[in-house]
Amino acid sequence: MKRITFGLLVLLSVVLNLPAENHVKKFNIVFIGNSITEGSNFKDPSSQAPPATTVNYLNEHNCEVQFANCGVSGSTTVDFLPSTHKLFPKVAAAADSFYQKELTLVFSIKLGTNDSAIKGPNGSPVSPEDYKKNLLVIFDSLISRYPNCLIVLHCPTWYSPNTHNSSLYMAEGLARLQRYVPQIIAISKMRPSQVFVGDRKAYNFFKNNYKQYLRAENGNSGTFYLHPNVLGAEKLGALWAIAILKQFNQYIAHQ
Repeated sequence: MKRITFGLLVLLSVVLNLPAENHVKKFNIVFIGNSITEGSNFKDPSSQAPPATTVNYLNEHNCEVQFANCGVSGSTTVDFLPSTHKLFPKVAAAADSFYQKELTLVFSIKLGTNDSAIKGPNGSPVSPEDYKKNLLVIFDSLISRYPNCLIVLHCPTWYSPNTHNSSLYMAEGLARLQRYVPQIIAISKMRPSQVFVGDRKAYNFFKNNYKQYLRAENGNSGTFYLHPNVLGAEKLGALWAIAILKQFNQYIAHQ
């Protein structure tokens, strides 16, 4: 009898101390971004765009996640500023539909490609300082509306230095894009309890593997590479998912 009782106590101890990784993680995600997030080049963005592949990855790795894709092709941080009343209302509407005090609301954000352009997108070129300022305004507005939210800010992805469609990016834009990364890191240090740096690997991954994972597009300055193809969207989704899950676990651990 003592042996059985001891065994039950050990079993109970194990059950009560199961690591968080064995529990299903439930949270909702609102994705904010541009054409890469929107998946405007896919036949079925709802299943092929990076937000969908991100959530697929998460749901296959012990998570239960719903999401809204608020990516808009051609958008910049300027377009998402609450004061413009342009794209922020769409984000707020999606977040309102998800927001519950007992369930974490995650904002997954990847902006910067269009901000970095020489000309074309709204507000471009956006200086690194203004990029940081715009993001802080957006984040503070989100935190004010959703006090317990988690914001994961992914670094922008690489594009070829001859990128030139209806907007002009080129090497100058790419150089500016890279100067956004220190601003992202600085923002995370300014809002350390709710804003976290997300994925930082996609830039080099696509730079080194662009012919396999990015679409070849005809541009005004030759064939350029900017948007993920189907394989690229799956890869980007996995990278975003890994970063989101890491930050979610850390965020929950400190609540």
